[in-house]
Amino acid sequence: MLAADPFLLLILSSPSGAGKTTLTRKLQERFPALRFSVSHTTRKPRANEINGRDYHFVTREEFELLVERDAFVEWAEVHGNCYGTSRAEIDRARAEPDCSGMIFDIDYQGARQIRAKQHDAVAVFILPPSMLELERRLRGRASESEEVVQRRFKAAMIEIEHYGFFDYLVVNDDLDTAFRHLEGVVLAERSRRFRRADLAERLLRAGKL
Repeated sequence: MLAADPFLLLILSSPSGAGKTTLTRKLQERFPALRFSVSHTTRKPRANEINGRDYHFVTREEFELLVERDAFVEWAEVHGNCYGTSRAEIDRARAEPDCSGMIFDIDYQGARQIRAKQHDAVAVFILPPSMLELERRLRGRASESEEVVQRRFKAAMIEIEHYGFFDYLVVNDDLDTAFRHLEGVVLAERSRRFRRADLAERLLRAGKL
């Protein structure tokens, strides 16, 4: 009988346009037992986004009520909109027998809050190959106005300044290469001693019987 994979809390952060969403989806295809943490947000949904799958879309009033109830393990205001991860999301994932962890698609503010409460969480920051390429990707979004592009580009500098907070930096120049590096993070972290120590101790106890 194979040992179950240890539960992993994986934080993915990046500036807008660095390719984090695409990498997250590829990671879920490779590791289907990793659940995507669906955040609450006051942002309006994009054309291809579905409520409950991509985000829980709520009004600012609803979001503020959840904050008052201490319903979030982390939350922040980014680009004029609020984002938060509910405690219930993590509790549900831990209770599922076929779930081996969660992927958090959050910014550095949320990552800091989760790491403060979940010390075994792993934080990965996705970097663009250059600022010129980042701007090109932002302009390639037909749904973004020029004002939004400029705001996100300026915010990217602030976000990249916090790279030192993360455990791993993955450069998304070539998507397949970036994904292989991200895949390697998951495989390596599942093999960390502190995550497999219980199994080692069980083997030792069984050998003494």
